[in-house]
Amino acid sequence: MKYKAIIFDLDGVLVHTDKYHYQAWKVIADKAKIPFDETVNNRLRGVSRMESLDIILSYSDRRFSEDEKIAMSEEKNEHYKTLLKNLLPQSVSAETVKTLDELHTMGLRLAIGSSSKNANYILQKTEISHFFDAVVSGLDITKTKPSPEVFLKAAERLNMAPKDCLVVEDAHAGVEAAVAGGFDCAGMGDAYSSDLVTYQINNISELCSILKLL
Repeated sequence: MKYKAIIFDLDGVLVHTDKYHYQAWKVIADKAKIPFDETVNNRLRGVSRMESLDIILSYSDRRFSEDEKIAMSEEKNEHYKTLLKNLLPQSVSAETVKTLDELHTMGLRLAIGSSSKNANYILQKTEISHFFDAVVSGLDITKTKPSPEVFLKAAERLNMAPKDCLVVEDAHAGVEAAVAGGFDCAGMGDAYSSDLVTYQINNISELCSILKLL
């Protein structure tokens, strides 16, 4: 088999928490009287919390101090974590669970490479932690995507070279990170249209079919 491991982004690939991010940022934007909609929210995909806040604040006429920005970021995360309590094992599709199980059966090692600092909590709430041999989250890195740090650390924890790992991403910043780190990348969602992806997939269930042909 061409690959020995698969490194997954989490949000938008395995678990869909975009609506929770949107709702939490909407509270912050509304309080600051900053226009915020789904179009702006889409710019935040694969981007760190503070970088996301900077994007939102760029739509405001006023400047915010670092202390204000830190407070806004922390408040957003509290709202987000409250919403994450709604996650259940059923929040992960049966198709996704079946795919993870089949990838394991194929002898592949699996890892998470996520910029989210809440990645471990999300994995616990959805009860899919046991599928992964390594988890690298926003708590483990100093640079967020499009830096390849998160994927390089995941490969390191798997004791794998980037060439032996396939990254699965749904955000353009994530695809850029994978390519910068020397990884092949399967793109889905927004990343499907990226010229940088090695494979285009509509959902992760297509991974097994692709891998069996390699």
